[in-house]
Amino acid sequence: MALTDQTVLQFFPLSTSLSAKVHPLVIFNICDCFVRRPDQAERVIGTLLGSVLPDGTVDIRNSYVVPHNESSDQVALDIDYHHNMLSSHQKVNPKEVIVGWFSTGFGVTGGSALIHEFYSREIANPVHLTVDTGFTNGEASIKAFVSVNLSLGDQQLAAQFQEIPLDLRMVEAERIGFDILKTTAADKLPTDMEGMEATMERLLALIDDTYKYVDDVVEGRVAPDNTIGRFISDTVSSIPKISPSAFDKLVNDSLQDQLLLLYLSSITRTQLSLAEKLNTAAQIL
Repeated sequence: MALTDQTVLQFFPLSTSLSAKVHPLVIFNICDCFVRRPDQAERVIGTLLGSVLPDGTVDIRNSYVVPHNESSDQVALDIDYHHNMLSSHQKVNPKEVIVGWFSTGFGVTGGSALIHEFYSREIANPVHLTVDTGFTNGEASIKAFVSVNLSLGDQQLAAQFQEIPLDLRMVEAERIGFDILKTTAADKLPTDMEGMEATMERLLALIDDTYKYVDDVVEGRVAPDNTIGRFISDTVSSIPKISPSAFDKLVNDSLQDQLLLLYLSSITRTQLSLAEKLNTAAQIL
């Protein structure tokens, strides 16, 4: 019986010895970048720095975020910012090189292949680190992936993300900080106005508690405490004696100064964003 030519679908898995090790500072930095992300961004991505150990383990020691715009079918990275940050980091620590990239969220998304393709041009076989900043079920899902090729004969069809072993080692102090981070996860940092509002609400609640305590002592419902009494007296005497109108003017002036700073910073961000878009368009043309 004659043999017929057959086209073989080939899958090229990576060596099982490939693994990654990430330092806690990288996780803390990624979480900090996530809560400081722009309002319209759903996730943050960035570059991972480190080195490859003699046994083949990828040692991830540092990271920085890279601004990007992402839609359903395309991803735009600020490549100039990426290269400038890399140059600045290597001036401080020349031994740290690009080892991959990170993204926040649970697992790999549709745009990950496009971003991974860019980093594949920067280095061979980059590591993709995903960090679940939502801390689902009180746990942080941190995974590492590499890309493997799926070919049909000599033609490459697609790339598939394959999870690799990830080692996250922490000393006792780092473990305590990481556990606190999981219980106090925040989606966004409050704005200046939101922070001021929360501070004023807390201040009013403390004043109400103080009023209630003094009334209870006067009515005989609570035994007096000389230490608390002296503390309340010192606090009241430290308040400057100014008229209500002068106090209102002082608060309003300070509030107007903060609003002016917010307005100027917003104009600056808009101007920088416009200049960045014009620069990108000029490079394309």
